[in-house]
Order: sequence, then C-alpha cells, then structure tokens
Amino acid sequence: MKCIRVFEPASFDNLVSKALKESDAVFVLFYGREEASTGESWCSDCVIADPLVRKGLSKVDNCILLEVPVDRSLDQASATNIFRKRDDIQLARIPTLLRWSKEGPFATRLVEGECNELAIDEYVKQTNKHAVSDNVSGDGKCDDPAASK
Repeated sequence: MKCIRVFEPASFDNLVSKALKESDAVFVLFYGREEASTGESWCSDCVIADPLVRKGLSKVDNCILLEVPVDRSLDQASATNIFRKRDDIQLARIPTLLRWSKEGPFATRLVEGECNELAIDEYVKQTNKHAVSDNVSGDGKCDDPAASK
C-alpha cells in the first residue's frame, strides 16, 4: 500500500489526481493530527481506527491511501474547515474513510466507530470487488515509510 500525506489542504485535489493516475483503488482517510508530545492523534477514535484501516486496505491490490490530518484547532466540525465546506466531502466527523474515483468520492463512507475491521472489509468489497484479493496478506504498512505518518 502506498500512502500519501496531505500536508496542505490546498494540495488535496492535485494529490488525488496524481493518485488516480496510478491506481483505481484510492482511499482517503481524514483523522486527527498527531500531537507532537505523544506522536498519537488527539482523536481517540482515530487512534483505534488507524491500524484497522491500514489492515483492511492492505488487502487491496495497488491501493493508495491519502492521509488527511485535521488539526484540533480546525476540527472537522468547524465552519472554517475546508473539507467541511466542500460539497463533495462535507466532513462532519473523524475518522472518516472514503473511496475516491475519477468522478469524485463514493457516496458511502465509514465514519467514527464504523471504521472497524468488519465494516472496512465490507466497504472495500462493496466499493471495488475486483480490487480485493483474498490471497493477499498485507501488514497494513505503507510501502514508503517516509511517506507514512
């Protein structure tokens, strides 16, 4: 699995476009940014969901995960959060996992507690049955450790 960190919201569309040129299996994960003091997200649901998302997506051939950190000061519910204001995303809670295609995000998404192992596996199958390989046993880690969070 390849991971791409979105450091600036303004670069989001460009990074999604680049990812879609490389793969049809592009997923976007919005989560609470890591605290400098602990190295963990300020969002406890995100801490729980992160390894489950990675494990589930590791089963998808040629998968790209775009990691979009959300600052505590500009949390997902803030009217100033660019991803909340976008009609195609309408971010309301984190973590949020969604599949992206050339037409934009899939209508369905996983939010907060829905980011559990069974739901992630089912979501992956529903959004692209042909991308899931039951014979792949990924470890849920990014191919490029420098690209990971």
